[in-house]
Amino acid sequence: MKFLVCISNVPDTTTKIAFTPDNKEFNKAGVQFVINPWDEYALTRAIELKEAAGSGTVTVLNVGQADTEPNIRKALAIGADDAIRVDAVPQDAYFVAEQIAAIAKEGAYDVILMGKESIDYNGFQVHGMVGEMLGIPTVAPAMKLDMSGNTATLEREIEGGKEIVSVNTPFVASCQQPMCEPRIPNMRGIMTARTKPLKVVPAVGEPARTTVAEYALPPKKQGVKLIDAENAGELIKLLRNEAKVI
Repeated sequence: MKFLVCISNVPDTTTKIAFTPDNKEFNKAGVQFVINPWDEYALTRAIELKEAAGSGTVTVLNVGQADTEPNIRKALAIGADDAIRVDAVPQDAYFVAEQIAAIAKEGAYDVILMGKESIDYNGFQVHGMVGEMLGIPTVAPAMKLDMSGNTATLEREIEGGKEIVSVNTPFVASCQQPMCEPRIPNMRGIMTARTKPLKVVPAVGEPARTTVAEYALPPKKQGVKLIDAENAGELIKLLRNEAKVI
């Protein structure tokens, strides 16, 4: 079984967001980047399934520039066998999906996993695009994944409940908790990651279809006004004239 796990390089969740002076790019100065937390579920589950089967490979794929390689090496330290980096800026969802689909097709992977979305843009788009480009099923978002031969059983969240889905390989799935407990690399994994293959390939296909016109931070929170419980009239006045919610 060949697993392809797609990972994104995203700012740490504690990062203070700022943009360049023209508000067209995220300001990376002083920012620590991590593996997208949702992708860690996909990576760990792929490794678990490979270990349970006693055979197979787990390949990590990232679309990004050279500064993403420390986190690619971290994924190798966690347990992936090898890695591929598409040397390009991940400009939009379609562009990223096109790169993933090309690698997946060339490598004839059985299972393509990724997080349900990246925590920087929260687009929830790439998995569906990859499945459509490859003409294979996509299950999203999956909370549980088990394999029996070439058949997978997945549990996905739906409005008001859960749905159990059975699908044969090849397929795409996006992952979220509680699929597994994400692993952290141990010292042995960190040492072996240094010698695992990391292949760098050029981007394929067309340029990004969309561009960012401008980024904007949300307005700063206003101060809290406390209204006496006996003064309902004042409260109504503020809700109508200032908050404009009634």
